[in-house]
Amino acid sequence: MASEASTSVWPVPPDVGWTADDLDHLPELPQHTQLIDAALVFPCPQSAFHERATSLFGRRLSLDAVPGLDVLCRFSMHVDRQNRLEPDVIVLREEVLTSHDQTRVPASAVVLAVEVTSEDSLSRDRETKPLKYARAGIAHYWRVESEKGAAVVHAFELEPTTGAYTGVGIFRDRMKVSAPFPMDLDLTVVKPRRGAE
Repeated sequence: MASEASTSVWPVPPDVGWTADDLDHLPELPQHTQLIDAALVFPCPQSAFHERATSLFGRRLSLDAVPGLDVLCRFSMHVDRQNRLEPDVIVLREEVLTSHDQTRVPASAVVLAVEVTSEDSLSRDRETKPLKYARAGIAHYWRVESEKGAAVVHAFELEPTTGAYTGVGIFRDRMKVSAPFPMDLDLTVVKPRRGAE
């Protein structure tokens, strides 16, 4: 019987949906679960491209970050009561990291969010998340996509008058930027091995 085949018990959301605080208390919640518009979004297995790109940006941003900024990979960010997102990489003001037990940071402390797209996250990374990041006041947003295994970075900056992101460049092979701090990055390091992905 179908009821015997499944032993998982899915949590039933409250009438108003889940809140950002609930993610710290729900039992057996998969690691890296996000909250978007009061709904739980579970993680999918990631490709080698996704992991290589996340690792590259995490390492390089850590090396190049100016004093007072820190870098975290796949760490929870509290946007508001109904949204707790987890970018692949964030650059944030280090003073908000106050405890080793901390499970999230406020979006207001983040200066750059980086998302590496995958098939299941494409519309979230292109449409949903940029809107929420802009509303939260995150000054810079980079979206990394795969073109036959080669990394392409779409970079955006918050336009203060409109409060929306505006494109500041599409980078292939090499990414050279001056904000949020100077960085010159060889994107060919993220490349397919033994054929395209």
